[in-house]
Amino acid sequence: MRVEDGKRIPIKLWLDDIEDGAMEQYRNLAKLPFAYHHIAGMADSHQGYGMPIGGIIATRDVILPYCVGNDIGCSMSASKTAFASIEKEKLKLIMSEIRNRIPLGRDHQKEPRNWDGFDNAPDIKIIQQELQSAHYQLCTLGSGNHFLEIQSGSDGNVWVMIHSGSRNLGSKICHEYHTKAKELCEKYYSDIPDPYLSFLPMDTKDGQDYFVAMKFALAFAKENHRQMMMAVDESFKAILGMGLTEEVLYVHHNYAVLENHFGKNVMVHRKGAVKAYEGDKGIIPGSQGTASYIVRGIGNPDSFKSSSHGAGRKLGRGAAIRSLSLEDEKRKLDEKGIIHAIRTEKDLDEASGAYKDIDAVMANQRDLVEVEIKLTPLAVVKG
Repeated sequence: MRVEDGKRIPIKLWLDDIEDGAMEQYRNLAKLPFAYHHIAGMADSHQGYGMPIGGIIATRDVILPYCVGNDIGCSMSASKTAFASIEKEKLKLIMSEIRNRIPLGRDHQKEPRNWDGFDNAPDIKIIQQELQSAHYQLCTLGSGNHFLEIQSGSDGNVWVMIHSGSRNLGSKICHEYHTKAKELCEKYYSDIPDPYLSFLPMDTKDGQDYFVAMKFALAFAKENHRQMMMAVDESFKAILGMGLTEEVLYVHHNYAVLENHFGKNVMVHRKGAVKAYEGDKGIIPGSQGTASYIVRGIGNPDSFKSSSHGAGRKLGRGAAIRSLSLEDEKRKLDEKGIIHAIRTEKDLDEASGAYKDIDAVMANQRDLVEVEIKLTPLAVVKG
């Protein structure tokens, strides 16, 4: 960890190779009058909207929609299977079954999906407007960096890992309440260095409504993962007769929560960061074709008891497509024997060359988490 002078409060960073734009965003966070104690930047930090992905800010009495992010409840889940190994041809059949059950990209389910949470949805306008569409978004993977991967674990088991979130529901909630926050900050001439750092006081109706809506999106994201894991279980059973174990790990990394740090109750915003209290199990994925890790938190107070959520981008999507070699990226995966999703130039935005070295990220956060299981990819489905 290194400490930067943020003028008003310090910035604590778990990386050295940080881009100028992300560093400027961390300095902006440190200027905020309601930011508490210090700002934390994880080893996978890279520039986002207002706040870097991989950043943590604790605030007093306010909440910032874009310090949670556009994909509220973006999260990881992982489960063991009943197998020590799977033949490559069987893997291909399983992946085909998964694609038949789980829509990818922007595709939705053809029939509405059920969830008890819909019956208890908050009476908040944006949620009620999106409920009908949300029925068709459950058990869908999404696009961008979302993925489903079958992996070989250092514990001797084959695992399944999923990265997805709250789909369009979370995006709509973020946009709705960021707009309200921006209007409020403009109305009262709030001294903020970036409009994406617009905030809502927690003692206002909009602040409370956003917090309630955000928690509903978190629950929706978790149910989305649960239903996808059920579909994966069905896919394994269809080909191999047995599926996943009952235990499923689940962690989200775009959210805000009230916690006590350094003697004060504060709103901790983790944007692309994972809760890592002592003993907490976590999931830290690599990029397509690189290792992922099941970890256990150490509970370091300097990181607000958090860790990175993954490898972190080193190239933007456009830059990756322009600068990476399609043949080189395909060859790297083929040489490892991975069934992958790099087929055309447009797929390069999620190639491993667009991401930081996951092993360097893990080395930089040895004081935040301990590795329990290393997971090596066997087959990948991309959103």
